[in-house]
Amino acid sequence: MQNIEPFARWENIYHSNEDPNSLYYGEVHDEFLCRNTIYDHYIHPKWDEFGSKTLYLKILYVNYDLQFAIIELMGEWNDCLYNDIMHLKRTVIENLERNGIQKYILIGENVLNFHYSDDAYYEDWFNDIEDGWIIAVNFRQHIIEEFDKINLNYYILYGGKLNSVKWRTLSPIQLYNALNQYANTALNP
Repeated sequence: MQNIEPFARWENIYHSNEDPNSLYYGEVHDEFLCRNTIYDHYIHPKWDEFGSKTLYLKILYVNYDLQFAIIELMGEWNDCLYNDIMHLKRTVIENLERNGIQKYILIGENVLNFHYSDDAYYEDWFNDIEDGWIIAVNFRQHIIEEFDKINLNYYILYGGKLNSVKWRTLSPIQLYNALNQYANTALNP
């Protein structure tokens, strides 16, 4: 797992540790020292922690003018044991919301499992973004099935075409424009 790195192609236009509004502002990553683990497996040092024992993230891009953030996730999303959504919402999302972010793109290719509890924090998050949306891109099919069990589709757009987005070939703005158009169509039929 230490070889799975966050996407780095956009680092020339955005670094969360260089963004004064970011929780990770000023943080320095040692490229060779793995400090975090998921269970007994070390993960790449570029993944950022936010309070979860099994889920890590990297804020790949934030645009304050267009009010969106792209967040890549890695690990096991475990609301049942570790209440990961609470940590994500209170630590990362609320900071982004305070800075005007209303639209969220979650990239889930490296999320290996999802264990649900209840949907209260998802509902909170959804209610906090009046004119925004949350889109989950490229999550594994078994995770989508778990999302369905607690009806996360009330709060998050996921599945279907969103499971095969070729986001790495796009700029952050191109990805946002495509997903914003998708969200407008899906939410305002």
